[in-house]
Amino acid sequence: MKKYTFTEKKDTRSGFGAGLLEAGRRNPNVVALCADLVGSLKMEAFIKEFPDRFFQIGIAEANMMGIAAGMTIGGSIPFTGTFANFSTGRVYDQIRQSIAYSDKNVKICASHAGLTLGEDGATHQILEDLGLMKMLPGMTVINPCDYNQTRAATIAIAEHHGPVYLRFGRPVVPIFTEADQPFEIGKAWLVNEGADVSIFATGHLVWEAIQAGEQLAELGIDAEIINIHTIKPLDVEAILKSVAKTRCVVSCEEHNRLGGLGDSIAQVLIQHDPVPMEYVAVNDSFGESGTPAQLMKKYG
Repeated sequence: MKKYTFTEKKDTRSGFGAGLLEAGRRNPNVVALCADLVGSLKMEAFIKEFPDRFFQIGIAEANMMGIAAGMTIGGSIPFTGTFANFSTGRVYDQIRQSIAYSDKNVKICASHAGLTLGEDGATHQILEDLGLMKMLPGMTVINPCDYNQTRAATIAIAEHHGPVYLRFGRPVVPIFTEADQPFEIGKAWLVNEGADVSIFATGHLVWEAIQAGEQLAELGIDAEIINIHTIKPLDVEAILKSVAKTRCVVSCEEHNRLGGLGDSIAQVLIQHDPVPMEYVAVNDSFGESGTPAQLMKKYG
């Protein structure tokens, strides 16, 4: 088992803030919109450096999506920012009709996703967002694992033409990926090569999968761990290559087991190479209020 260590923990939303600033420096067409959550989305540095390229829309998320769609017609590359619940469920019609259907170059950037939002409770802990967004034709869906990867993903999506959903979170998590890594949309990252079981993880659960892999190694089980940071387009080649060796799969996500990463992997397997599979995910329920650690434990 390859050893991964860390010296610092940081929230992935801060990686978004750093990436947005860098994307803005690289491309003058990058603009940012926010629905009254500048601090939560870590947009302050971008606003300070590019005040004329920031638009505070207020608590009007549907309007924000419509404005962003319109701005692309003039060549702007809009990054919208609010909580994941308000970035998807609240505005699904606007995203479907104004952004996805007409292939607008909008980057939908969503913080505070999943159970680890914690004490804000079930009304804010959206566990269906990956499913909602991956079902939209033409939508790219990305869920990076730590600060560095989120920064790299934010920079990468500015250079990608087409609608993108970028998911990140509030809790501090270990930084274990390289600081200046390249980020290739749709290309999975082989975290650890193994032979006995394929563990496909996304977002915050990549670090948890690494920890699980170390425990499995102590039991003599050689786990192959793969970071699926891009939910759509899915790296089918990487999945099938791994499964051809291990012949069994575990998918790991901070999301409802219905409609998320696990379901996408299951579709690949049933079409190409059916093998036994287990899901680590929330089992078809809403969340509740509690600390992130308490909720992760309770919901398995």
